[in-house]
Amino acid sequence: MSEEKFDAIVIGAGMAGNAAAYTMASRGLKVLQLERGEYPGSKNVQGAIMYANMLEKIIPDFRDDAPLERHLVEQRFWMMDDTSHVGIQYRSDDFNESRPERYTIIRAQFDRWFSRKVRAAGATVLCETTATELAHEGGKVIGVRTDRTGDIILADTVVLAEGANGLLGTRAGLRQTPTPESVALAVKEIHFLPEDVIDQRFGLHGNEGCVIEAAGTISRGMAGLAFLYTNKESISLGIGCLVSDFAATCESPYELLEAFKNHPSIKHLIAGTEVKEYAAHLIPEGGYKAIPALFGDGWVVVGDAAQLNNAVHREGSNLAMTSGRIAGEAIFDVKSRGGRMTKKNLALYKTMLDESFVIKDLKKYKDMPALLHTNSRNFFMTYPKLMSEASKNFMRVDGTPKIENERATTAAFIKARSRLGLVSDAVRLAFAWR
Repeated sequence: MSEEKFDAIVIGAGMAGNAAAYTMASRGLKVLQLERGEYPGSKNVQGAIMYANMLEKIIPDFRDDAPLERHLVEQRFWMMDDTSHVGIQYRSDDFNESRPERYTIIRAQFDRWFSRKVRAAGATVLCETTATELAHEGGKVIGVRTDRTGDIILADTVVLAEGANGLLGTRAGLRQTPTPESVALAVKEIHFLPEDVIDQRFGLHGNEGCVIEAAGTISRGMAGLAFLYTNKESISLGIGCLVSDFAATCESPYELLEAFKNHPSIKHLIAGTEVKEYAAHLIPEGGYKAIPALFGDGWVVVGDAAQLNNAVHREGSNLAMTSGRIAGEAIFDVKSRGGRMTKKNLALYKTMLDESFVIKDLKKYKDMPALLHTNSRNFFMTYPKLMSEASKNFMRVDGTPKIENERATTAAFIKARSRLGLVSDAVRLAFAWR
């Protein structure tokens, strides 16, 4: 390898890295992909949602053989207190279409499938290989050193797809180490159940799937979210909160997960399951304002390493695949015009990304992370309790006049936040959502 020179070296074989490597290799570029895991996906013991539109732009016929679990026909969002939940949900038979938009997947299986496509496109993929540092010459990145020999592997461009906690870019000073306020730690499990039992419990048929996302007192006042995805013969569930909140509160991620699993609204859904897999994962949560420099002389950064995650809509894999694809297309465009991989030329990647939904969506919600992070106790503790109590008052029929219940609910909101606080919260939320 040290005697060869590649058009591009891709660091990482997750969604973003595979998208970048496939895009370039399928266009005839000489690509080397380095993955430190035993195989692509070996570090991703988790379920996820995959967005078809973004993958179709890379592999149009992916549905022919990709390891897809279920297509989603129902989405539930719950606001939970300790014993109940208030929820909204949307279910439509329109999602039982010939080419569904969203699927649940098991990342370990999906990433291996994606990597096989990368190899088939002509890329060289090396697993159990860690890139230890970027090699520079005259201020330009010219390749990488690995833990195999220490020799430099040369490339015109290095694509950093190393995840939220990747060290290569930070060691080289290309981006800062993510702050505890800009990343969440999520703990996840996969619970196995027979397919027909999952269908019965969630009201599903065939390959239909359901997603539940929940916020509230389950995160104990921290900014966080819990989730549950249905797979064919398993259920993926987990909970994540900001690293800074875990540090400040000394809460245990594992205890949060256990509390979520034992919540009355969840417990019956996973009763009798067999837990075979457990993992922890860092997720970028800083939003638009946390995006680092995305390109330079001889390098670009994509996916979670670039903080490209839409926390408001809980979208990550679609941003990862799109940023990887766009990076690959930009590099190919520069290469096909005979250009060098300078900072000026690689600015094309940023221009193309700015024109995509990725940056437009993140920019729209640029103020939302700060609002939720600085008011986490109100949004994740106070309001869930108030909403639960209001719903309980509305549902009870015990002879109490309705007007008294309404007055009690209004008084509870005012006591908890004050009139000024309620107006302030509503205005700030509206401005952050605009």
